[in-house]
Amino acid sequence: MTDDRDDFVRASWVNVIGNIGKVVVEGGVGLAFGSLALIADAAHSVADIVASVVVLVWGRASFDEPDETHPHGHGRIEPLAALFVGAVIAALGLTLLYESAVGVVEGPGVEVGAWGALLAALGFAFVSMYVVYLYTVRVNERVNSTALRALAKDCLNDIYTSTAAAVGVVGVVLGFPILDPVAGGLVSVIVVYQGVDIGRENVRYIVGSAPDDEKQDEIRDAALSHPEVRGVHDFKAFYEGTQIEVEMHVEVDGEHTVYEAHDIESELVDIIESLDGVGDVHVHLDPPGTDRWADDEP
Repeated sequence: MTDDRDDFVRASWVNVIGNIGKVVVEGGVGLAFGSLALIADAAHSVADIVASVVVLVWGRASFDEPDETHPHGHGRIEPLAALFVGAVIAALGLTLLYESAVGVVEGPGVEVGAWGALLAALGFAFVSMYVVYLYTVRVNERVNSTALRALAKDCLNDIYTSTAAAVGVVGVVLGFPILDPVAGGLVSVIVVYQGVDIGRENVRYIVGSAPDDEKQDEIRDAALSHPEVRGVHDFKAFYEGTQIEVEMHVEVDGEHTVYEAHDIESELVDIIESLDGVGDVHVHLDPPGTDRWADDEP
């Protein structure tokens, strides 16, 4: 757990530093030469800095051990941090969309002769974000953090937005400066979509939604794979933070001794907890034909 926490913190810092560099270079060049596309892309990274800091401060708390006030651990802090990331990104995207619309109506103010500096800034942004993306993904293969996954998506999205901004710069070179605010508007739409997508994913973690049917079937099948299991009923699976908590009643031969039943229960817990994404598992053993709560289910 300590190693995961350290990896998480390092990846968060890499995102913070990478986005600061992108803002300084893109924002400076965009402001100097009046490019709305670059300013929009740099402003997106300002939100990324805020998001990365929030993930760094809040997200690492999710690795704290359970305590008296949080007996199930601190897993819900992580999707809460990721939800904040999505909200900030979506809000900024809407602001940038408005600014781009104003640029289309009032006319672009980008300097036509500045295309070399603009492309160089975009090239820096593209390469730096791709490096940060690769590092974040590699770390998250070990850590499996929804907050880091949100940051990795944002890095990948930065690559798309920088490409869109480059279209605007090329438009300036070809004598169509109106493409600069148009590209800024496209960047803004992508930013808003990304923020909403991140938020939607993490809301279901926070409110304790059920996993999809395929995952629930996988968990049931894992229980039924045990040779002593005759059936499964009163099954519930729901998110506790980013991990799935499972409750189920399992039918086994009623002639088993308490020791044998205990061993079966322990084996079932081990089998189900070994599944990807599953956290706590609670199994109640019943003899066949005692599905006494099933009729009360909605």
